[in-house]
Amino acid sequence: MRRATINSYTRPHVLVLSGLDPSGGAGIQADIQAITSLGGHPLPVLTCLTVQDTNNVYGAEPVNAELIRQQLQCLAADVPIHAIKTGALGNADVVDVLVEFLDSQPELPLIVDPVIKAAGGGDLADEALVQAMKTRLFPRAEMITPNGVELAQLGGSEDPDQAARNLIDAGCQSVLATGGHGTGIHIINTLYNHAPEPMHWEVERVGANEFHGTGCTLAAAIAAGRASGLSARASISQAQNYVHRALLHALNVGKGQRVPDRGILWER
Repeated sequence: MRRATINSYTRPHVLVLSGLDPSGGAGIQADIQAITSLGGHPLPVLTCLTVQDTNNVYGAEPVNAELIRQQLQCLAADVPIHAIKTGALGNADVVDVLVEFLDSQPELPLIVDPVIKAAGGGDLADEALVQAMKTRLFPRAEMITPNGVELAQLGGSEDPDQAARNLIDAGCQSVLATGGHGTGIHIINTLYNHAPEPMHWEVERVGANEFHGTGCTLAAAIAAGRASGLSARASISQAQNYVHRALLHALNVGKGQRVPDRGILWER
């Protein structure tokens, strides 16, 4: 894996494929802000346009997959890439393009945030896209980061342990089951892989309501850590601490969910 030396002239580069959220709370803007805050340089490739606010998603339209293919080829010929992060992917054609690109970059850490629904319940993936992610993208990922709702749908079980194991058995290298959709006083993120027991990270829950864009922020922060050379576990720890601090300073942007302040000063 190619590394970047972090100084005033070079940064680790994280290729991001995600959708546009006009409210600035989630999607590719969240990825750009988180990666930049953690010392990386984002390479943003837009996969879909959404009609969205801080309450919900009301519509989405994918970007032409051929255009995305050309962007990836152009970037790869010019810029060293140190990690990849995905969010909403638009449609199954975009998955095919990404998997084709990964064939030429097999050593890169790939962090997949399997975005299916917005926090408000709006759909961001049809069945064809879900199946494409499960069968073609997940086996290529170093880590997928589903929330509780996504884990149950993707893993085919309401029991988180069983759902995660189903995904591992189907080819996932590791599953970070995020706990932000829970209701306890602590958020517990659980990493499942081929180890005998899962590993847990626990942090105090901020507020009683959900926030807009926390899943995007966490996955992007993990990718930034991996791009900088941190291990997967160290990247999760750093990312969780970063998200927690961003939520402590969450912004009131619209009439719906608050948005993490990803512009907070962060010291490595």
